[in-house]
Amino acid sequence: MVNLVQYVVPFVHITYEDVPAFGGKNAALGELMKHLSPNGIKIPNGYALSASAYNRFIVENELELIISGLVNKLDTKDFSNLNEISFSIQENILKGKIPAYIYHQIETMYKELCSTEGRIVDVAVRSSATAEDLPTASFAGQHESYLNVTGVDSIALAIVKCYASLFGARAIKYRIDHAFKYEDVSISVGIQQMVRSDLGASGTVFTIDPDTGFDKVLIIQATYGLGENLVKGSIVPDEYTVYKKQLVQNRRSIIAKSIGSKRKTLVYRKNGVGTRNLNTSLSKRNALVLNDDQIQQLAEWAITIEKHFKHPMDIEWAIDGNSNELFILQARPETVHAQKKKLILETIKVINQGKTILTGQAVGRGVESGIVQIFNNPLDAQALEKGNILVTEKTNPDWDPVLKKASAIITDSGGRTSHAAIVAREYGTLAIVGAKSATQSLKQGSIVTVDNSKGQTGFVYEGHAKWIKNEIEIADLKLPKTPANLIVADPFQAYEYSFYPSSGVGLLRLEFMINTLIGIHPMALINYNQLKKSSTKRKILKLTGEYADKKQFFTQRLTEGIARIAAAFYPRPVIVRLSDFKSNEYGQLLGGEQFETPEENPMIGFRGASRYANVHYAEAFELECATIINVREKLGFDNVKVMIPFCRTPEEAEKVNELLMKNGLVRGKNGLEVYMMIEIPSNVLLLDQFGKYYDGFSIGSNDLTQLTLGLDRDSPEVSDSFDEMNEAVVELILSAIQQAKKLGKKIGICGQAPSDNPDFTELLINSGIDSISFNTDAFMNGIKTMANAEKNIKQLVWND
Repeated sequence: MVNLVQYVVPFVHITYEDVPAFGGKNAALGELMKHLSPNGIKIPNGYALSASAYNRFIVENELELIISGLVNKLDTKDFSNLNEISFSIQENILKGKIPAYIYHQIETMYKELCSTEGRIVDVAVRSSATAEDLPTASFAGQHESYLNVTGVDSIALAIVKCYASLFGARAIKYRIDHAFKYEDVSISVGIQQMVRSDLGASGTVFTIDPDTGFDKVLIIQATYGLGENLVKGSIVPDEYTVYKKQLVQNRRSIIAKSIGSKRKTLVYRKNGVGTRNLNTSLSKRNALVLNDDQIQQLAEWAITIEKHFKHPMDIEWAIDGNSNELFILQARPETVHAQKKKLILETIKVINQGKTILTGQAVGRGVESGIVQIFNNPLDAQALEKGNILVTEKTNPDWDPVLKKASAIITDSGGRTSHAAIVAREYGTLAIVGAKSATQSLKQGSIVTVDNSKGQTGFVYEGHAKWIKNEIEIADLKLPKTPANLIVADPFQAYEYSFYPSSGVGLLRLEFMINTLIGIHPMALINYNQLKKSSTKRKILKLTGEYADKKQFFTQRLTEGIARIAAAFYPRPVIVRLSDFKSNEYGQLLGGEQFETPEENPMIGFRGASRYANVHYAEAFELECATIINVREKLGFDNVKVMIPFCRTPEEAEKVNELLMKNGLVRGKNGLEVYMMIEIPSNVLLLDQFGKYYDGFSIGSNDLTQLTLGLDRDSPEVSDSFDEMNEAVVELILSAIQQAKKLGKKIGICGQAPSDNPDFTELLINSGIDSISFNTDAFMNGIKTMANAEKNIKQLVWND
């Protein structure tokens, strides 16, 4: 512990034990410098004023009675005089003078810092309240920081302003909301050498996914210039996702990258005092801020910091534009998910919704309807009524006193770690950030629904939607002995689904990802320069702008999508079914009309395995194989398996097997397993022959039913006859299970039937099937049905 007679202390002499004296922010900086700087993690040099220095300032300026008197006049019910009380207290504090003996210590430390650097040093003056950055309360953005400050007198003025920020309206309200008495919270101030990130870049790292609490990844956000734009939500930053396990094993595992708009860059003012915002050039906006080496180094440092603090962390970093060196500026505990004791699974299904007005990045999970209230500044927002949906360009900490009243928050700008996002998570309020045109597209006083139930994308619908919500505690679930898997299509919901008590992913449909993540026919990317329509080329160029090689756009986007799901469930298996678009579906993709020939009945036409060796698709199949190799071998997700759809004959199975090997996917290599869908009666009748080429099977009950009964499941005229429980269909399913067991092959089912029909699920359990895969919305009921069926299991007797 430090000697508090010394009011100003170098960071290197402060540790995390000194939180009561220096606040969470400065104590964490001291801890980093003392224990992690020797490991190569760079922390800008500096020093901190203790909370005792603040207390002496208050006493010697005779402010105690003034502050307590004003605080006692505060209307703590409606906060009608909050701004008035805040202004009066701050006005009195700003008139105060730092005691001479403390000023002398500040001056001495600053001169030492300048002497060490051999120049006049510009510094950041940052508040660090003694109740700030704790595992139970973040106080995010409640207290002020000042950048690019030079000279002792300017530093002293900034310190007094930091003291005054302890009584900002938002800080007063936050303390009351979190049951902190004002006299129990003091403030320390850190004086830290500036990193010239105004010439470089800055950002944040969460060592846990901030929306779901998924702790196997870390999320890096980055922008050009100083980091205030990102924290305050003024811009949409780049975002990079890194899988921790592979990183610890000294292998690169960047599983996703996304380019943010980064419209503004915060830099030093030309006169050397303060900052100003500039428009970011178009070329820089369309480029990634960080390269892979920088992402790797930052991720490694973040994991080291998390291990040291033994807690998920929220970290701020910067890259000096002059030296290109990376620095850690701050590290604080992540507060939202750290406080959750029980794992509650919530299922939400919107059953009636209006037209989609806009979308953005979803923060929090749920659905809310309410009246739109559009405000341009926090003073006007005092009129917000409880339950309204707050719409604004962006928020900063001045908005905090009113944010708690909103049922949802929608902002034009900002990312998942912006101020609006952080506060929304802490309050448990839904938010959609980076919605771009919310303040223009939404109408004042209209009723809308905010839907954050579908992953990272939030939707705003016209009118009041209806939805069904169920909650269940994992500890209360009785799990079946038979493995229950999930059917997953959306990679942006994978982290959330990872908490489901599943045995893995039984079906990941590749064509769903091609449709949602790419939207372009793969042959149009391969033959980009030969496209006939100039309008199609322009659209593809807009979507793939940063990719000179359009094929790389396909493999990169698809790799990221699969990798997110593989990471979410690792080491549980994830079975990726290779593409099974029909010709009419492929034709609807951008550029598809040039490469698809119309068919009378696409359902039984050019689809599945028949495409892979065909001259019209073989090059695209090579891209699919390259994607699987990227995920398994480059990123290390050996839990990914491959499944072949709609394989009509054993001869076709042999051809596909050879094609997989030719493209580097060899059964058994690095544990690779290859499965086949059972969707055609020939698959069942000749299962022993198909078994030569596959490690296991998965029954696709939808296609098997339509081809057994000879009906088109897309035709409404015969839909009444579609029945997976038809005797002929059941006979084929039971026969397939029986034969697979004789062959010693795994067999499961991933069709729609188990999700919709409990009787069908019971039949499967009685047949001794190895696994059942459910759609995510049916999983909870599915495992209950499985568990109940296992209680009264009556193993079927097979007739040889």
